[in-house]
Amino acid sequence: MSDTKTESFEFQTEVKQLLDLMIHSLYSNPDVFLRELISNASDALDRLRFEGLTNPEWLPEAELGITLRVDPEQRLLTVSDCGIGMSREEVVLNIGTIAKSGAAEFTAALKKKQGKEIPPELIGQFGVGFYASFMAADRVTVTTRKAGADTATRWESTGEGGFEISEAERATTGTDVTLHLKAAGGDAGTPDYADEWGLRQIVRKYSDFVSYPIRLETVGGEESKGGDDPLNSMKAIWTRPDDEVSEDEHGEFYKHISHDWSDPLLHIRTRIEGNFEATALLYLPSVAPFDLYHREMAHRGIQLYVKRIFIMDECRELMPEYLRFVKGVVDAEDLSLNVSREMLQQDRQIEAIRKHLVKKVLEALGELKQNDEEKYLGFYSQFGPVLKEGMLDPREKRERILDLVLCASTVNAGKLGSLAEAVDRIPEDQDVIYFLTGASLDTITRSPHLEAFKKKGIEVLLFSDRVDEVWLEQNPPEYKGKRWQSVDRGDIRLGSEEEQQAAEEERKQEEDAFGELLGRLRVAVQDRVKEVRLSQRLTESPACLVNEEGELTPQMAAILREAGQDVPETQPILEINPTHPLLVKLRELCETDSSDRRIAEFGELLYGQALLAEGGRLDDSAAFSRKLADLMLRAL
Repeated sequence: MSDTKTESFEFQTEVKQLLDLMIHSLYSNPDVFLRELISNASDALDRLRFEGLTNPEWLPEAELGITLRVDPEQRLLTVSDCGIGMSREEVVLNIGTIAKSGAAEFTAALKKKQGKEIPPELIGQFGVGFYASFMAADRVTVTTRKAGADTATRWESTGEGGFEISEAERATTGTDVTLHLKAAGGDAGTPDYADEWGLRQIVRKYSDFVSYPIRLETVGGEESKGGDDPLNSMKAIWTRPDDEVSEDEHGEFYKHISHDWSDPLLHIRTRIEGNFEATALLYLPSVAPFDLYHREMAHRGIQLYVKRIFIMDECRELMPEYLRFVKGVVDAEDLSLNVSREMLQQDRQIEAIRKHLVKKVLEALGELKQNDEEKYLGFYSQFGPVLKEGMLDPREKRERILDLVLCASTVNAGKLGSLAEAVDRIPEDQDVIYFLTGASLDTITRSPHLEAFKKKGIEVLLFSDRVDEVWLEQNPPEYKGKRWQSVDRGDIRLGSEEEQQAAEEERKQEEDAFGELLGRLRVAVQDRVKEVRLSQRLTESPACLVNEEGELTPQMAAILREAGQDVPETQPILEINPTHPLLVKLRELCETDSSDRRIAEFGELLYGQALLAEGGRLDDSAAFSRKLADLMLRAL
């Protein structure tokens, strides 16, 4: 297929849907497209500067910069850079398709908002800012030449169904994005992006910190005119004293590096001094990105600079997985400019910087938790499950993560509280932290495993995030001198030694009275449980399922199976409540006629009821339903 002729391509289906929604939707801030194009141009210059370390011939003699070229008469606006550029293949891939699966989530989010104002943060969050150009333009043309290449490529589209690709001419490396602007005003109230004053205002407000000069040229009439002075200050924000940077400037810089158009929750500035030097400016987002749990898709984390020269967009070696939501910049003074991923993994300076950054982030979260409970609750609702992944990191000082963990409990009516507050409420003679995990807080709160604890006024912590099953399964470290104990494991004994001794004597007597019934129930469900025994947990429910110490919970087993791991088959213990009227009646029935078939039926129903109470699923729900209906019919 020749490169000299024009070829037509169809947009990927997801891109068609996305463009249709974006073009016909209203945005609370239509300037987002220009912010995104300038940011993309800055990224292209960063990459050329980095590649120029090994290919100096790629660097232009002229200054690296960005030019906004506006023609009010023709209603044209061009964002031009002399950056890395794109090859023909990259143009087709990067503009004709959305390789990341975020397209589906983005389109779904737009559809939910259809008919309403759509917040601009959706655009940056899903990395599709280029397509926002069609909010302001009837047609977009991209002319680009890859560094090291002799030919350029032209891409053009009206945003309606497809695009055209052809060979083009461009004297230098870089990219021009030309927008054929829509008429200003109209029903959508489109701003006039051919207005020079308006463009200056947008650049100064949103892109002042871009580290390359942004200049404006006005084309048309007899001559072109443009000022030599850049529109932006170009000051690296992390080099300026903190008291000289406003919250608005922090907000715009965060949006620039993260492409998240929500304001950050807070910023952390720190400096490392000693055997080596580095400066860091970090941000905590206020809203979780769509790819938070898809690490292979995540982008724009910690950017690495060396002496203010851009090195890489996301240096994962600088932040552990459980803090992957942190965004920002690290500028090191002593690293090699041609540092590689392999070198980073072995570099002691990088490891020292990482430890310092982790310490500062956790300290900042601790201060937020202590000083602004409402704001910390907002953070925790977005990032709490990810933060708790740090409990699985053997290199981490896990107690400092536990200091940040919030959870519900049986005494705080569903309100999240800290572990430290819960431990303060534990009596001195109680050496354990009782807890229960499950698929949802609603299910856990109603669990029969809690009945004896509630009756005795013993607090139980409730954990319902998926990660809780994992870290609490792996013998978490003691917290403030208290070990952890799950209330659905083992044979729970509550109260003082005297109370436990009295309860043991009572249970022996009950076991004598219930011995034959326990045996009959065991036969009825022998293929599903390993034992049927009397319970000290239950005060209201007739039965519950428990696991022995050291065995996997059903939820944990399901997580491992989803991960493709082999899970040994285990059977729970069925505990029955000897004081429940149903079990008392069953015991009397068994004493009268131990061969009565109803005993086996009740045994199966008790097992099914206990399984459902803990949020489990029946192997044969239809059979369970039939048995229950037959029982009700006979009762009537």
